[in-house]
Amino acid sequence: MQQKIVPNLWFDTQAEEAANFYISVFDNSRIVNVTHYGEAGPGPAGTVMTVEFELNGQRFVGINGGPQFTFSEAVSFQINCADQGEVDYYWERLSEGGQEGPCGWLKDRYGLSWQVVPTGMEEMLNDPDRERAQRAMKAMLGMGKIDIAALHSAADGVPAR
Repeated sequence: MQQKIVPNLWFDTQAEEAANFYISVFDNSRIVNVTHYGEAGPGPAGTVMTVEFELNGQRFVGINGGPQFTFSEAVSFQINCADQGEVDYYWERLSEGGQEGPCGWLKDRYGLSWQVVPTGMEEMLNDPDRERAQRAMKAMLGMGKIDIAALHSAADGVPAR
């Protein structure tokens, strides 16, 4: 079944390079189709216009549209991680050549924003015990890459080692 909503990512000229990078990071990923500009343009004939790719079953399209538009934090992709190993893996791979940010956020080498978070963090931040939730929030706000053990310790009121 075709996906109804497909995120389109605007690149200057690096759509194919970015798609190949992303499929190297995520399991079960592939390039689906590459389309080239023809003589009618607007890009140079023969150069890549779009790259359709899947990341773990999620379809995306990268378009080489030129330098007019760039990514901002207003749009990002969240990666829900099962454990600290996954958090570490995605954080290291995606931030390489990019920029680390606060609270599990990073920008990759293409300027696309990602939030690398452990599964269950949202529940911790919305814990019915408001003091526990506030301790978790305070700890998260002080982190770059999320440290799951430190987050749980803070939520439980256990001093960090």
